[in-house]
Amino acid sequence: MVSKLTSNAPIGIYDSGVGGLTIWRAVRAILPQEDLVYIADQAKVPYGDRSLEEVRGLAEGVTRFLMDQGAKLIVIACNTASAAALKYLRDLFPDYPFVGMEPAVKPAAEQTLSGKVGVLATPSTFQGELYASVVERFAHVVQLYQATCPGLVQQIEKGCLTTPKTRQILDKALEPMLKDGVDTLVMGCTHFPFVISLIREIAGEDVSVIDPAPAVARQVKRVLEARGLLSGRKSAGQKVFWTSGDAAKMAVLLPKLIAVAGEVGQLRWEEGMLSLSS
Repeated sequence: MVSKLTSNAPIGIYDSGVGGLTIWRAVRAILPQEDLVYIADQAKVPYGDRSLEEVRGLAEGVTRFLMDQGAKLIVIACNTASAAALKYLRDLFPDYPFVGMEPAVKPAAEQTLSGKVGVLATPSTFQGELYASVVERFAHVVQLYQATCPGLVQQIEKGCLTTPKTRQILDKALEPMLKDGVDTLVMGCTHFPFVISLIREIAGEDVSVIDPAPAVARQVKRVLEARGLLSGRKSAGQKVFWTSGDAAKMAVLLPKLIAVAGEVGQLRWEEGMLSLSS
């Protein structure tokens, strides 16, 4: 049972780690008056190598916690969690608003000139029904190249955005598809936009890189408007950050990744439930 949602309640944004901060940043840019609650499930990161069933259980645990905090909308700012759990959560809570991640294959297919599109995502995203549906609907006129970039999420979680190891991972993923004429790259993991500068350096100016964050933020605004849930306050909204991992380490990363400083609260998993750490 979902309690009545109010316009002054916060927006919940959730990811396996810091990747969803790319979505947080975009939402903050167009909805500065909204309170934002961000959860990084860093005790379980990366999600990409976990089974869809396990990710579904984690996503439900975080969702129930955010609902208990009064969130008026939850953004599943994780492609893997969206692939595994978005439909499940909408079925479980049919009256509650969710916004999820969908690999941006449609805009890539519309803008490619070579007809060849590269998608960078985790194994679980590629295995999910959501990705299969997107491919079936939009990719019949293009050739898709897929790369899972093993180790890249972990590099970004450590704040290693431009190190030789990060470049090596991207070189290995991008070289074959670029050699074959890919001219459009889709960021199919919310972590990956943090290394777009490095990707552009490797791929060159003629290759387009699609970051889904602005489109997701616009969808958040549309859903809130449709439900009459946009905040009417004139001042800047509050920002709250939580992690199930190392709170001190995440606090150090915030200024580096999104140019925002803030305290990070500690969460813990216990018997499949997420709760505040005492």
